[in-house]
Amino acid sequence: MSNAAQPFNVKGLAVSMFLPTLLFSIGEGALIPLLPVAAGSLGASLSIAAVVSAMLMIGELIGDIPSGWLVARVGERAAMIGAAFVSVAAVLLAILAPNPFLLGVAVFLLGLATAVFALARHAFMTTYVPLHYRARALSTLGGTFRAGLFIGPLLAAPVIHLTGTPQSAFWIMATFCVLAAIILVVLPDPSAMIGRPNVEVTPEGAVATSGAELVAEESVGLFRTVWRHRGILLKLGSGAALVAALRSARTVMLPLWAVSIGVSEANTALIIGLAGAIDFGLFYVSGQIMDKHGRKWSAIPAMIGLGAGMALLALTHDVPGAVAFFIAAAVVQSLANGVGSGILMTLGADVAPPADPAPFLGAWRFTTDAGAAAAPLLIAGVTAVVSLPAAAAVMAVLALVGAGILARNIPPHASLSTHR
Repeated sequence: MSNAAQPFNVKGLAVSMFLPTLLFSIGEGALIPLLPVAAGSLGASLSIAAVVSAMLMIGELIGDIPSGWLVARVGERAAMIGAAFVSVAAVLLAILAPNPFLLGVAVFLLGLATAVFALARHAFMTTYVPLHYRARALSTLGGTFRAGLFIGPLLAAPVIHLTGTPQSAFWIMATFCVLAAIILVVLPDPSAMIGRPNVEVTPEGAVATSGAELVAEESVGLFRTVWRHRGILLKLGSGAALVAALRSARTVMLPLWAVSIGVSEANTALIIGLAGAIDFGLFYVSGQIMDKHGRKWSAIPAMIGLGAGMALLALTHDVPGAVAFFIAAAVVQSLANGVGSGILMTLGADVAPPADPAPFLGAWRFTTDAGAAAAPLLIAGVTAVVSLPAAAAVMAVLALVGAGILARNIPPHASLSTHR
């Protein structure tokens, strides 16, 4: 029996889920753009700084595998609280790190904690949000994350300006993680605030129960599931992985570029934060585009725009006015990323088997996270062997390849499952 008619406590959801997520994301937004700068201050080259930044996504990728089991075992709220405190410990290690190696270890631990926090968010939303609210709730959740990535650098800029050290911005991450944990501890259990778990009857008659149990299932037999759905993952999944790769490359490339052309730490945070405002402002527009015109009208322009931003960087490193071109590239990529807001979650939901989506979505997320983790390592390798502009050029080419894959393989109808 559907629970679609039951009242839904939106305010309870906003306080219990969106606010902790916003605080955690603000901390990440303050920290992520400064990782290459912090690595450089410890003596790392541009390529090593890229590797240090890559540890965040590598940690998330590896953390995807056991996180479902952990969330199912301890519950969503406890998992989020634990992840927040592990993040604080990782940040303290990063602050005290005497060399790039230990900084990379700290960033890797932060990635593991981020994976648990993100999976707990996913489990909670799928458990307690009715199906007819789910798309709007997930879109708002994505917007909340983008708001944090916009606010964080703007908070970091004055802190760095006053203290003169990029590591001081790491304290913002620690502070906001503690605040998120306190809110989760002090408030009542979110499940009690919102209502009973989400149980729906599908049109086919199968009962779809979502939540921590299904998220745990995503981590069980992950590689078996990847093999079972290798067709759709090789076709559409490879395009989605390239979307994630370009997004990840953007978060690494922009701070690295700022270091390479001599932009100060405070100005780097300010530029990236203001560009993030554009990204944040478009998350609802992206949903409207996808619902009214189809997924291709969001995914393909996003990839072309991300590639154009990379190409602009590749061509302007040593020209007069390089800083102005850097700002322009940051704006172009933020516009593109905003237009593509939510595309990965939406495409995964579109092609997941309706009766049993959780294992496939686990494989889908693992595939996209693999792309996100590989991109910074590719940037590091090309930078070490050739140069940073060459790395930007490689990413621009991959963006065009990804746009072509998506144009060919995105299903013509939003809910079409092409691999059943």
